[in-house]
Amino acid sequence: MTSRTTITAIYPGTFDPITLGHEDLMRRAAGMFERLVLAVAVGHHKKTLFSLDERLAMAQEVAAPLGNVEVIAFDGLLRDFVRANAGRVVVRGLRTGGDFEYEFQMAGMNRKLMPEVETIFLTPGERHQYTSSTFVREIATLGGEVAEFVSPAVLARLNERCRKGG
Repeated sequence: MTSRTTITAIYPGTFDPITLGHEDLMRRAAGMFERLVLAVAVGHHKKTLFSLDERLAMAQEVAAPLGNVEVIAFDGLLRDFVRANAGRVVVRGLRTGGDFEYEFQMAGMNRKLMPEVETIFLTPGERHQYTSSTFVREIATLGGEVAEFVSPAVLARLNERCRKGG
C-alpha cells in the first residue's frame, strides 16, 4: 500500500485580465493536483490595466467553482512564493513556439533556484491558443469586442474600465 502525498501546484501570472485561456489551464491543473494556487503577481515590471486588488477579485470569482484553487497575491521571487506555499510544481502555459523559448529559459533558471520543484507546461485548448491578456487589453481599450476571450464578469469590468478611459 502506498500513501499519496498532497501536491501543491503554483500557477503564476499577472492575469491582467484573467482570460478564458487562463481559466482553461486553471481548470485542467486543478484536476491534476490536490491544491492549486493561482499566484497573482504584483507586476512591478508591467503597467497593468487593473490594480492588484481588482485582478485578485476577478481571479477569485472565476476560481470559485473549483474547490481546490486558492488565489493569492505575490511579490518578489517566484522561488520564495513557491517555497512559502509548499509548492512542488509550477504550471506555465504555452501558446506558441515563441512562448516556449522564453518559458524554457525561465524553467531552467527556476530549476537552478529551486531544484526540488518541477515546471510543467500546459497548452490551452485550440479555442484559446491565441488569446493573451495583452491582446484582450488592447482590443478592449480600442473599443473592440472581447466577449469570446473573457468570462462575463471580467468582460463587465473591462467594459467599465474602458468607458472610463483606462
